[in-house]
Amino acid sequence: MITLLNNEQWNRDEILAQMYDDSFYYGHLGKHALSSSSLKMILKSPKTYRNVTKYGKDDGGDSPALAQGKLVHWMVLEPHKVDELHFVEASSKATKIYKEAKAEHGEVFLNKERSQAERVADAVLRNEAALKLLNKAEFEVPEIAMLEGLPFRAKADILQGDTIIDLKTSADLNSFRWSCDKYGYDLQAYMYKRMFNAKDFKFLVVDKASTDIGIFETTDEFIARGEAKFHNAVKNYKYFFEEGNDLDQYVMRAIL
Repeated sequence: MITLLNNEQWNRDEILAQMYDDSFYYGHLGKHALSSSSLKMILKSPKTYRNVTKYGKDDGGDSPALAQGKLVHWMVLEPHKVDELHFVEASSKATKIYKEAKAEHGEVFLNKERSQAERVADAVLRNEAALKLLNKAEFEVPEIAMLEGLPFRAKADILQGDTIIDLKTSADLNSFRWSCDKYGYDLQAYMYKRMFNAKDFKFLVVDKASTDIGIFETTDEFIARGEAKFHNAVKNYKYFFEEGNDLDQYVMRAIL
């Protein structure tokens, strides 16, 4: 049985079936279940998590990096979704034509963003090592589980047997190992291995500038670092958002 944060109770198989619907996964479960992104935010700033939960996210979906990452994912893993998207011919997102299209359709992309993403996605689909990771695999596989008494949602980009492969875009492939710590990819890897009962977790990374391809294995030490972050974030969540301790007293402490 899955108990959501709003105390809704679901049969696991029934809620998993619903999770293939993006509006349910990102909408309803975005409010009433935790995720690796939630925990990363709590680790960075519990106050930010509170504000986002209460007031909604800032409109960061318009950032070029995020837009390109989303488009590349769809083009590689779910190309049928690209046909459902709205694109406009405009020089920037500050133009009237873009703003009018966004007001009408919600999520809108520039034609030049599409072209840039096609270049990056094509690099993945032409690379034999990358294609091996896509062969006989399932894409965008949802999972939900109760961990430490809390509901967590996840979607595996690529599930190949008992191995999870996460597709990432990077501004600099050579610095990806440092990005893993900065963006909490180790926490994500730990959570996904646990939730999917997977034996291995890999990153398939494409450099947005050079279109070079990187395949990064994960070590036991990497997963252990993610586990430590997971437990620290869960501890903070329970302390502030379940036990109701005063979040205004939160202080980040470190020795430099």
